[in-house]
Amino acid sequence: MAPWMGLIMQGWDMLMMGGPVVMILAAMSVVAFSIGVLKIWQFWSIRVTRIASVRRARELLRAGKAREALACVQGDRNPVAQTLAQAIRGRLRGDVDEAEIREEATRFGAAQVEALRAFLRPLEVIGSLAPLLGLFGTVLGMITAFQQMQAAGSQVNPAVLSGGIWEALLTTAAGLAVAIPTVAILNWFDRVAERSEIAMADAIAYVFTRDLSRMPGGHHAGNPALHTERLGAD
Repeated sequence: MAPWMGLIMQGWDMLMMGGPVVMILAAMSVVAFSIGVLKIWQFWSIRVTRIASVRRARELLRAGKAREALACVQGDRNPVAQTLAQAIRGRLRGDVDEAEIREEATRFGAAQVEALRAFLRPLEVIGSLAPLLGLFGTVLGMITAFQQMQAAGSQVNPAVLSGGIWEALLTTAAGLAVAIPTVAILNWFDRVAERSEIAMADAIAYVFTRDLSRMPGGHHAGNPALHTERLGAD
């Protein structure tokens, strides 16, 4: 028999020994794995962590080259780049109020963030319920084991009792095995979505704000000469 067949048979035996609770946990693990693969493919396809074009577009905006900045991001599938392109297009039109452009760009960005957070709630539920289900299965298994011990009376077989306890603890292990990777990948997905949301808000602000680090006349805000002039004026 091939080694992988032996592993499959061992896993099937453990599934049968664990009972309905382990079967439920196995189904939850399949759902969590499927969602994880789907989200990884989604994030990879839109290059969610790659914002080099956004940085370049921001530099062009600060230099007053709005059309070049738009050309830099409008073909990028990254949600931050798409949101920035939406705001720049509105600003270049010239026939739309600034507040309306901001509102539309913010709405567009919120829709992008919602797409990034899609299917995260099921992962959150699985990560929360899996250890509780495992504990529930252990309690049920312990109850069954002690019932068998009571029925045996003075003829208690330690092997039977230890076997029942082992099967009961199996559900706790299964619950933790499902919950730990689910919570880990959920936090990574959530952090990526959160950082994208912050980057979108920052990108929109770049379209409508000026660089306050530079003062009129080309002086930098940190220029000592400027502070000297202010002190002399006071």
